[in-house]
Amino acid sequence: MTATDLPRPAWSEAFATGSLPGLRRIRPFGTMDRNAAFGDAAGRDVTVAIIDSGVEADHPAVGGRLIRSLRVESGPDGHGVVDDTELGDLVGHGTACAGIIHAIAPAAALVSIRVLGADNRGAGTAFAAALEWAIDQRFAVVNLSLSSRSEAMAERFHELADHAYFSNTLLVAAANNTTGPSYPSLFAAVVSVAAHDIPDPDVWLYNPSPPVEFGAHGLDVDVAWRGGTRIRATGNSFAAPHLAGRAALIRASHPDASPFEVKAILAATANDRRT
Repeated sequence: MTATDLPRPAWSEAFATGSLPGLRRIRPFGTMDRNAAFGDAAGRDVTVAIIDSGVEADHPAVGGRLIRSLRVESGPDGHGVVDDTELGDLVGHGTACAGIIHAIAPAAALVSIRVLGADNRGAGTAFAAALEWAIDQRFAVVNLSLSSRSEAMAERFHELADHAYFSNTLLVAAANNTTGPSYPSLFAAVVSVAAHDIPDPDVWLYNPSPPVEFGAHGLDVDVAWRGGTRIRATGNSFAAPHLAGRAALIRASHPDASPFEVKAILAATANDRRT
């Protein structure tokens, strides 16, 4: 089975090979040179937070760049973010995201905030608490390879997406892998990502007809996993960190770029599908 034979996650249809003519557009400022966009800083002086299932600190794919591990803890007064030095990654999912980011931006520091349990599920309120904490830390980039389908949480995530935008924190979020809206990926302040079916991590596509704006490598991806292993996996979850890594490169080379400018640079360096 090839990558193009694999079932595509939800929201990725716009980035399927047969749909590429629909991505044609006239770019108002032309195509930006990737060398100028990404420079040679390799993510230096940038911290990327990964809200997920944890990150295995000693996994070779993480390159020793995990500087802190935390988790969300529930208490009588609600959720709090505390240090987590023992459990690491309960699934492998967060380590996969960290490995992709590190491969693209090897000098970036990584911070893990665990909100998912061993079943790769978690409460929306815990997710929101982790996101609020990450924004308040003013991390340059936050990777969200998870989402909430709760309509009751939608307003809260909308508030947090705007809070991040005005706090100079860029949120990169995977669209849900199942049909239907998910939050915060569908909010305009977020870099929303779904999988395309091109087996190349250096290809990303911009969709001029959102809500999901970007397509990145997400089918049959070779990823790091729990226990120092690697697996092949498919999902929008693995597309998002490809752009989180690129965003880290941009923020390292252009530290004064705002979230909307980083998103514009990602669009300007996307692969040209006009022809």
